[in-house]
Amino acid sequence: MKTLKILLFFFLIFSCNEPKPNSTYKPSSSGNINNLLVVSGDDLWDGPVGDALRRNIGSEIYGLPQAEPYFDLRHVPTAVFSDFVRRNRIVLKIQTSETSEVKYYKDPYASPQIVAVISAPDQSKIIELIRDKSEEIISTLRSVEFKEKQRRISKSLYNSESIKSLLGIDIKFSSAYRIAKQKEHFSWIRRDTENGSLNLLLYSLPIKNFNDNSSFQEFIIKSRDSISKMEIPGPKEGDYMTTEQSYKPLSFMTELSGASVFQTKSLWKVDGAFMSGPFVNYCFIDTNNNRLLIAEGFVYAPARTKRDYIFELETIIRSITLD
Repeated sequence: MKTLKILLFFFLIFSCNEPKPNSTYKPSSSGNINNLLVVSGDDLWDGPVGDALRRNIGSEIYGLPQAEPYFDLRHVPTAVFSDFVRRNRIVLKIQTSETSEVKYYKDPYASPQIVAVISAPDQSKIIELIRDKSEEIISTLRSVEFKEKQRRISKSLYNSESIKSLLGIDIKFSSAYRIAKQKEHFSWIRRDTENGSLNLLLYSLPIKNFNDNSSFQEFIIKSRDSISKMEIPGPKEGDYMTTEQSYKPLSFMTELSGASVFQTKSLWKVDGAFMSGPFVNYCFIDTNNNRLLIAEGFVYAPARTKRDYIFELETIIRSITLD
């Protein structure tokens, strides 16, 4: 009888500590940035549904020199999705249901957290949903990861007042960065790594109108090559960073911080120096100040994966607010 009471006591203690989906208390979420927990039956994960997930949700990011996915996918069977496992920050659950739909649940088991649930009557309908909704799902999950990365960066911020006075923007980046170069209407921010660097260029240009994305993209490429030639020297005299001509840039219009933003992704290189890497360019159309505000992140990390570095730079760019 005494043993039974002790067991009951511990059961009550651990039951009280286990978060309920609708409870007020929410433990902190966990997981590495861009680590997506996939919850489904083994039959779905090991078959065509799992293949569709890896092909679409785990698709490669455009603009990186080597193949890297948006997310590192980690699978757990539905039966073991409980306790600490369900505290992962981003979760994708696959299940059969009478209706075909994708639903998103905010902070059901932990905070911050997003759980995306794909439901459909059979595997073919599930695969169809994955294919049709993959862009939406990726965007929703990445938005949570950008916020989490910003939260981590905010723990130790660099004093960016000099950038605000020169360019009229607020921007948040880690104190691990330093200002490598600064002049009127231009700032170069840099974080050195073990065998390379993360770099952010900020500068403004007179506002212009463009007939289409193609002409806008051409302007961006020519402008970045011109700025790089003037401000970003290579290891030898006369060397400078330029856009890799053999790789087709990807450009599209989006919205950020209340402004229209033209985004371009591609690769850069330094001729003769065997240096190259990815870049992402955000062009803010700042109509209030009659200018184009350029924020470009580029990475030099030979023999290393680049996804998380570019993600960090994009997170910093996404913190920008215009005066």
